Amino acid sequence: MGTGEQAGTTGAAGTNRPAPTIDVDRSDPDYRAWLKDAVRKVQADATRSADTHLLRFPLPERWGIDLYLKDESTHPTGSLKHRLARSLFLYGLCNGWIRPDKPLIEASSGSTAVSEAYFASLVGVPFIAVMPRTTSPEKIRLIEFQGAQCHFVDDSRMMYEEAAALAARTGGHYMDQFTYAERATDWRGNNNIAESIYQQLRLERYPEPAWIVATAGTGGTSATIARYVRYMQYDTRICVPDPENSCFFEGWTTGNAQAASDCGSRIEGIGRPRMEPSFVPGAIDRMMKVPDAASVAAVRALENAIGRKAGGSTGTGLWSALKIVAEMVAQGRTGSVVTLICDPGERYLDKYYSDDWLAEQGLDIAPYSAAIDEFLRSGSWPE
Repeated sequence: MGTGEQAGTTGAAGTNRPAPTIDVDRSDPDYRAWLKDAVRKVQADATRSADTHLLRFPLPERWGIDLYLKDESTHPTGSLKHRLARSLFLYGLCNGWIRPDKPLIEASSGSTAVSEAYFASLVGVPFIAVMPRTTSPEKIRLIEFQGAQCHFVDDSRMMYEEAAALAARTGGHYMDQFTYAERATDWRGNNNIAESIYQQLRLERYPEPAWIVATAGTGGTSATIARYVRYMQYDTRICVPDPENSCFFEGWTTGNAQAASDCGSRIEGIGRPRMEPSFVPGAIDRMMKVPDAASVAAVRALENAIGRKAGGSTGTGLWSALKIVAEMVAQGRTGSVVTLICDPGERYLDKYYSDDWLAEQGLDIAPYSAAIDEFLRSGSWPE
């Protein structure tokens, strides 16, 4: 450019004019009206049902230790996954991913699908659950009761790929709980499960628990609790028990983000064959590898103690919580421990409450049941 020349923009007619602003407006008043109503319905559900009971597991008074169970089975869809599904729906709605008449697809072993089917029905969108063929008949019934469809795979490790492919084929949206669980939940508070636990404990003799025990399926619940504890500067430690046929324990202990298992977990709802994006190892203080027979023994012990049936994942958590209580007793420490009732046992009458199923699986719960009984009697944990 020579001296004294000025830059300009040459328009279509060859004159110096500003280039036109390219403006694409995709606002849709009808969609925004639907969106506002959908978010209102999901938030109204939270107002009605966000809090759940905190039950006490009976322990000898002389131990000076309180064991609590956060009863997530009292949600409208009967499980801990109700909180997750609500968070995932708010996340998807506010991101513009969930839209009228666009099918929603999820990879789920059951409980998340039950809860997501409920919210899909609430806001009026189609829902398809991709799940293992071995999923309990009761969970399938609960999903279909909400007007959703079930799409089965023979190998649980193929759920992810099939769900993504189904979303592509139908023009739908893959919810992908295993990626978005830890992102969708507001871990700083907003009546999440961690904040609820501490609010309910505030009048107890040990309002800040020594340990919170939370099993992992997506990993979202343990991440939420652990982050909240750190954010609030509590001294509570987080323990995540892992069932057989799950890779989380191996991945956490070795630091291997590529850890994998070659078969699926028998304890529905927890344990994964791969390290999930929502599992946050750095937030976890401790893990235990729990035999499946111990999980079943613990869930049956829970029924004997409080008259409530619960799913196998509750047993995995309870077994670990009891071991932690035993450590505290042996060390002469007082305090409180919290674990979760994840879902009701009525969904698993043909599995964890069936002696025939145990025999088919080659699971002998007798030694583990005896260990629990001996501990509750004497305070000593027999190995």
